[in-house]
Amino acid sequence: MSDVHLSRRAMGVLLAAAAAAPRAAEAQPAEGWATTWAASAQGPYPIGNPSAQPNQSFAFPSAPDGAKDQSLRLIIRPTVWGRQARLRFSNAFGTKPLTLDGVHVGLQHGGAAVMPGTNQAVRFGGAGAVTIPPGRDAWSDAVALPFAAEPASPLLAGRKLAVSLHVAGESGPMTWHAKALQTSYATPPGAGARGAEEAEAAFPHPTASWFFLDAVDMMMPAGTPAVVCFGDSITDGTASTMNGDDRWPDVLQRRLHAAFPNRVAVVNAGIGGNQVAGPAEYAPDRPFAGGPASLQRLERDVASLSGVSSFVWLEGINDFSRNGNASVEAVTGGMRRGVAMLRERLPGVRVLGATVVTALGSSSAAHGFAEQDEKRRALNDFIRNGGVFDAVVEFDQAVLDTSTGQLKPEFVPESTTGGPGDKLHPNRAGYVAMASAIDPALLLPALARR
Repeated sequence: MSDVHLSRRAMGVLLAAAAAAPRAAEAQPAEGWATTWAASAQGPYPIGNPSAQPNQSFAFPSAPDGAKDQSLRLIIRPTVWGRQARLRFSNAFGTKPLTLDGVHVGLQHGGAAVMPGTNQAVRFGGAGAVTIPPGRDAWSDAVALPFAAEPASPLLAGRKLAVSLHVAGESGPMTWHAKALQTSYATPPGAGARGAEEAEAAFPHPTASWFFLDAVDMMMPAGTPAVVCFGDSITDGTASTMNGDDRWPDVLQRRLHAAFPNRVAVVNAGIGGNQVAGPAEYAPDRPFAGGPASLQRLERDVASLSGVSSFVWLEGINDFSRNGNASVEAVTGGMRRGVAMLRERLPGVRVLGATVVTALGSSSAAHGFAEQDEKRRALNDFIRNGGVFDAVVEFDQAVLDTSTGQLKPEFVPESTTGGPGDKLHPNRAGYVAMASAIDPALLLPALARR
């Protein structure tokens, strides 16, 4: 009788749950993907502008061969958290098919170690491996993140993910983002698939760059906005603190999180050395340290991301350097075309123009001369008064020493290695001042009104 009683009781519970299921489903808010992190693919390793890069010859002895039967553990910081994630891997600048397997994602414990019990296997179309043709990318399947069962928990804010992957065979030229300003890790060549391991011993070699991984999405409440910060090294974070997450987009994200916890993603789409108008052509066999020109990468690095609602464009100083020598008209024309393309691809997107900060007096051989500054000021006049942007972010005023026309002295000494600075890239204090100059209501007027 006891067994019968328990069976009937269990059946009653199941029937009650079944009856409630439709109501529970109806009560669940709609969800969708929002990009929580990205790193714009800029070229084949080692072409680029890394900062504080350790010696890479032990991890990658041959750039043409790339990674060889080895694992990478890439450390990234999500800007919003969900219960599920998906990852995008890029072979944009590869010259041969790239096969990845043994992909895992877990919470970083410290260094290359993963927090015990958090490492989750990642699959692709139900399979444990994916082969990505040259010039293409691939999204993973959704992967559950049990450690993010409460995504809005303040204990998750600022935590980092360890994304591990194994390059099966030989990758050839590696698609990378040079200036991560974040330490990630690699096994020696030939070490095989080690991503399932939680310990760090298999990953002895540090790198200050990200390879192959170029975007991560989180499953979020529908309509979760993603703000894309687009530009060159000043957005990428040159002269900010290594592993400090204090680029101006990072500081902006923390400001938004304080106001709207776990409700706004902020994505960094900066590339050190990037230009609006150049280079005219870009290919794996014709690389450029600053990556493809803006208009050549807007689709991949902005429009193809999930949930993009706002876009902040800070760029132009490299166009006017001795490496660019572009006219003001070439840059303003490029910006007009870029904004038009984004509005066509992302109806309703809010586009903000950021005034370009001074490089006058820079110690960089390519920057700091009077003609560059004249062009910069003309571009800023266009950004403020050209009628192209929905709003303007006044970065120039935030960091300018009006008595000299240069960066304020306290924003010059660089924060990455403690060097003297180059009067081109603001330091950590400068990036804080820049992010503090952004009115959240300009980025997210609907959210700010709530």
